[in-house]
Amino acid sequence: MVQSLTPFHHAGRADGSPLEGVTELESVRDAACRLGIDVSFSDALINFVDDLFAGRAGNCQPIDLRYHDLSHTAQASYCYLAHVEGHLRAEGLGAVPREFVLGLAAILFHDSGFLKTRGDDSGTGAKYTHSHVLRSSALAATFLPSFGFSREEIDEVVAMIRCTGLHGCADRSAFRTELAHTAACMVATSDYVGQMAAPDYVAKLPLLFAEFEEADDFNHVPRARRVFASARQLVAGTDHFWREFVRPRLENEFGGVYRYLALPHPARRNPYLDAIERNVARCVAAAA
Repeated sequence: MVQSLTPFHHAGRADGSPLEGVTELESVRDAACRLGIDVSFSDALINFVDDLFAGRAGNCQPIDLRYHDLSHTAQASYCYLAHVEGHLRAEGLGAVPREFVLGLAAILFHDSGFLKTRGDDSGTGAKYTHSHVLRSSALAATFLPSFGFSREEIDEVVAMIRCTGLHGCADRSAFRTELAHTAACMVATSDYVGQMAAPDYVAKLPLLFAEFEEADDFNHVPRARRVFASARQLVAGTDHFWREFVRPRLENEFGGVYRYLALPHPARRNPYLDAIERNVARCVAAAA
């Protein structure tokens, strides 16, 4: 029997973020337990990712970014499990399919490519912005066999991680089942929604700009070819980014799976999208 996540991911006032208080992987561990995912497995996987980001595993240094930090991974992973709960409820399923466990692995590893290895002492992991999806895929492929994932499953996890790239898409041919394809769509959606619905999204946008700047410097991108000239321009462009880029991708490339985040009948409100709209409105006001 699935124990509902509703008291957690929809908690608080109607005008609050459903991700309020989700800053560590402990919240993800609790959510996985409530969904009935094998505790020994999920705890081991989540603990490993926690150690990876803390510099206690995999020859990695602690994460040194302030936007793509551990709290983002926690928020995206929690959002992913909220998708899973909504899917189980909508389809009347009583147990989490294996494909959705692969999705959990993908979302936990999806930004691990920002981690620097020991001996890499120049700059921060932001310099890997343009290559972090490939680096995340490599780390997942390296470490997931020890958690019992088969070669075919790891191929699917890697395909899910690739969906989180700026122009990534959930190609059905990369997945053996429709559920695996759905999991990939939920992973990519959770990456976007987990960021933009976060309670501190607007405050952290200057930190995102700083990461872009370091990546462009590292890759010798001329000033004239950079997407944003300033943090203010990034904030001012958030409304366009949401309405003309992210929302269409969620609807088209990723199958509108964000609908699984809506509250059950009779409310049917989607607190994640509501939180994004409020954050976008704050960006518009800040740029005025």
